[in-house]
Amino acid sequence: MKRYTIFVITENFIGILNRITIIFTRRGINIDALTASESRIPGIHRVTIEVTVNEDTVIQLVNQIEKIIDVIKAFYHEDEGVVYQEIALYKIPVSKLDGGLEKVIRQHNAKIIAAEPDFVVLELTGHKEQTQELLEILKGYGLLEFARSGRVAVAKRMLTIESFIK
Repeated sequence: MKRYTIFVITENFIGILNRITIIFTRRGINIDALTASESRIPGIHRVTIEVTVNEDTVIQLVNQIEKIIDVIKAFYHEDEGVVYQEIALYKIPVSKLDGGLEKVIRQHNAKIIAAEPDFVVLELTGHKEQTQELLEILKGYGLLEFARSGRVAVAKRMLTIESFIK
């Protein structure tokens, strides 16, 4: 089993994410992360799906996704074929701010993005392993809340959305 990133280029129609996720549900496959966003072309969106399966299964998934009428193109890459990041936010009580926590923040290249009277919010951008490592450390500092985005990725291979919509 390997981790794959599936890219789906689509028009922005109501229910498109539901139709895509049903394909995974019917096959009993868990989606590790899902991100949807606009592309640089108006009206065209991209869905990025992270999944851990074997190659035959990812090929079947991509072929099934491409059968959806509103999907322009679907394709996949192994981790080595993409540049990707995730963003994580951590809410920490102000009362826990001390020299030790400052050192942790610096060592992990995290930054404080909000400071309120009762808490601060830290941000870390990186791979899941990096954001998970900081999460485990911050649990010892009274972590109040944690949220991590799905994978945001681009393929290393030179592909353009225009090449799919011509």
